[in-house]
Amino acid sequence: MKEAIDNYLRRCKIALALSPATIEAYENDLGAFCEAVDKPLDRLETDDIYDFLARFDNPRTLNRKLSAINGFLNWCYDGLLSDETYKLKGAKIPRSLPKYLEPEAIERGLLSIDQTDWLGKRDYALILFLYASGARISEALKAQTNDIEDGWLRIRYGKGAKERIAPIAKRALIALDSYIADRPFFSERLFINYAGVPLSRVFAFKITRKVLGVSPHALRHSFATSLIIGGADLRVVQELLGHSSLNATQIYTHLERRHLLESVRRFHPLGAALRLA
Repeated sequence: MKEAIDNYLRRCKIALALSPATIEAYENDLGAFCEAVDKPLDRLETDDIYDFLARFDNPRTLNRKLSAINGFLNWCYDGLLSDETYKLKGAKIPRSLPKYLEPEAIERGLLSIDQTDWLGKRDYALILFLYASGARISEALKAQTNDIEDGWLRIRYGKGAKERIAPIAKRALIALDSYIADRPFFSERLFINYAGVPLSRVFAFKITRKVLGVSPHALRHSFATSLIIGGADLRVVQELLGHSSLNATQIYTHLERRHLLESVRRFHPLGAALRLA
């Protein structure tokens, strides 16, 4: 089984272009599974998989490991390495709404930034960039100055090496131009630190935490939420976020329903009796 896992991981890395973090997670999960089962593929039984998964109480951890196992075993079946196909269902996890900020909260945070030096201008531009583009923090930190052209952002480092483009607000572009003009270092990267090297994820987290009290990812959710509440089509939001499946975007429909209920409660004379879902 170990040889098959190694081949599968190589496929994930080369053919599917999965991120190093994903490859590492698959390697850890499948390695633990292989060690626990300790038998060849042709002797593997469903109970072996359940026995392994029974070790984990956290449903998110269980589902992550099951996802890795299902992907590997399906690959084995398609490649004729196994005569059996397995498709085990994961544990149910309560669907939670993503954390997001109201536009007013973002504006208050932006006003708190001291822009008298280039580092303050960088922090201001970074927050506006994330909120205006909906980019993942990893995508933002890999973005280069030539990735922005005529008001469009080209995101070349998305999940699965997928490329997409997104319009970016003029206000964010002005902030970027002001920051880049003042920074004392030349760099192809948009965002750099005080020493002139690319900004790290840890430091980007510190910036948004200090200014807004949230992680950079909350600005991505805020971007999507603002679009949905403003009436944007779900498929448009899917395209802008770079989701491969509409299922990943549908969580924002809960926010849309909540906004509609809040509006009816606030403005309709009979709305006070409505309960928020």
